[in-house]
Amino acid sequence: MAIRSQPAATSLPIVRSAYSNIALETPLSYNANAPILCSNYAIPEDSTMKSRFTPLCVLFIITTATLAISQAATPTKFTFASVLDQKLSQTEKTVVPAAEAMPEEKFGFTPTQGEFKGVRTFGLEIKHMAVANYAFGAAILGEKSPVELGGPNGPDNIKSKAEITKFLTDSFAYAHKAVNSINEANILEPVKGPFGPNMTTRLSMAISIISHPYDHYGQMVEYLRMNGIVPPASRQ
Repeated sequence: MAIRSQPAATSLPIVRSAYSNIALETPLSYNANAPILCSNYAIPEDSTMKSRFTPLCVLFIITTATLAISQAATPTKFTFASVLDQKLSQTEKTVVPAAEAMPEEKFGFTPTQGEFKGVRTFGLEIKHMAVANYAFGAAILGEKSPVELGGPNGPDNIKSKAEITKFLTDSFAYAHKAVNSINEANILEPVKGPFGPNMTTRLSMAISIISHPYDHYGQMVEYLRMNGIVPPASRQ
């Protein structure tokens, strides 16, 4: 039984396919000493099957090589929206689990050792982040916030852990909508900011919507650790 070998050296991805009961495979690297098996059994030199299946092998080799080359040559196309949205997702994945890690009975916690007079409770830190997300998002979109914000610390009727964390996650969903509306044409267009009469840009507000939560995440981390809880982002 003779096994046909390929004389030329090259590098191609391994691909297996089914044609009836035939399995076609191209090795990752082959040369004159590494045979190509065009079926799951060896084909005799004098077999008429060889002339039937060899063209199939060639066809699959060319097709898979072309696909591999074209995929490798296609660069990722970044946009302003895609880059900003990715960074916002990183912020969200850090902050939201921290909010969820604190037990409900500790949402009213503030430190008592040291100078902490007038600081926000753990729950108010979260509500404030959500308010800012909505405010920046609405300014980017050029519309009124879809929810009543009720001031810097959020609506008074949002009190329980479930209500507060939902307020936060909903605000991030709205923030994602906002940053995904940014494009080359509007990113530096002057628009009214969310606080006061000053003009700003969507780029500036997108930076704020990504970075502002970390101002309060730092305080949340301290509150969690004071209550014996390691923040999820810091766990091994």
